[in-house]
Amino acid sequence: MISRFSPSQLLPFALAGALLVAVPATALGAPHAKPHAAAKKHKAAAAPTEPEMTTDANGRSVPVLANKAWVLMDFDTGQILASSNPDEPLPPASLTKMMTSYLVEQGLKTGKLKPTESVTMSLSAWCRGGKEGDSCMFVPLNAQASVMDMLRGVVIASGNDASKALAEHVGGSEAGFVAMMNAEAKKLGMSKTQFANAAGLPDPNNKASARDLAVLAAAIIRNSAEYYPIYAEREFTYNGIKQGNRNALLYTDPTVDGLKTGHTDEAGYCLTASAKRNGMRLISVIMNADSKQARADQTRVLFNWGYSNFEQATPAQAGAVLTNAKLTYGVAPTVAAGLAQAWTLLVPKGQAAAVQTSISLNPELTAPIAKGAQIGKIVATANGKQVGEAPIVALADVERAGFFERLRQRVVGWFSK
Repeated sequence: MISRFSPSQLLPFALAGALLVAVPATALGAPHAKPHAAAKKHKAAAAPTEPEMTTDANGRSVPVLANKAWVLMDFDTGQILASSNPDEPLPPASLTKMMTSYLVEQGLKTGKLKPTESVTMSLSAWCRGGKEGDSCMFVPLNAQASVMDMLRGVVIASGNDASKALAEHVGGSEAGFVAMMNAEAKKLGMSKTQFANAAGLPDPNNKASARDLAVLAAAIIRNSAEYYPIYAEREFTYNGIKQGNRNALLYTDPTVDGLKTGHTDEAGYCLTASAKRNGMRLISVIMNADSKQARADQTRVLFNWGYSNFEQATPAQAGAVLTNAKLTYGVAPTVAAGLAQAWTLLVPKGQAAAVQTSISLNPELTAPIAKGAQIGKIVATANGKQVGEAPIVALADVERAGFFERLRQRVVGWFSK
């Protein structure tokens, strides 16, 4: 072992040995001791006191939370149920790693990456010595780990080393990967986000908004469904080092199944989480809380408030004929119209039965009409307020009529005006 201290410098450690447990320095490339307690057990947190409430612009009573920004979003609709400073760009700390893991997951999904593919821990990515407070997977210098192990190192252990190593492997360099991160953020509509590194390390150019991070979380759940269960795994062991997932809600709320924690001095304590109760999934983002306990408690408050105040409504079923749309110059005078996909709304508790719908069709529909083509929209209201809308599509193909039939329809049209 390479000693980092002279004998005189080590004397204070020897005297304090009864009080402190020192983490030993390691030989270059040797397995690191974990800086956090490997077998730390999570106890169910005491129920938080009733939160302070305020009235929002819609006249609803919503929680007041002690942080810089927060969002509660419905997964199915993307509807923001409540928020505070949702679009303010803030340091996201390790919430950045959600984009790193998402790009890796998409690479696995498309076959550009293989689960057993080896990733090398370069000198630039390697965790040097494992200082107290470091977030590391602890892959030895120049050693290799599989893509799947590295992915777990990012998601569960929040490894800065795993994030950088994957970034270099996928993007050719961390800078190349950051360009991919920002391109994907733009594609997802994350307009208030700019990434500067793959791990979320402090950088004035690494910023994200709470709304954008909720959008990213929804993309992971929707587009990386095969890999999303990793975000619920409570521990990960690599090279004999066991690390627990830092998302405390995974140990105290069985409805929570992800996603990611983050912390730096500048960012404070952050948490993006998702819960599913009775088929309804909500996503919350907490940014800049003042402690681990606070970010967990505030997330509980948001989930409990959301599930207590909203319910799902299904105004119309996908594939059902909602109306027959008139059209001209077709082999048939009408085309069946309805919803192409399932349509779920989130409405205030007790209003699902009061939801009403109205359909408006595009004027002067003309054949040919392809199945799935949008030909109008359906609007849902509850107690006089619009609560959602969805596209109405043709449920069948209608071919264009022959020349003489079109001429006949035109003449009939002249006399019917």
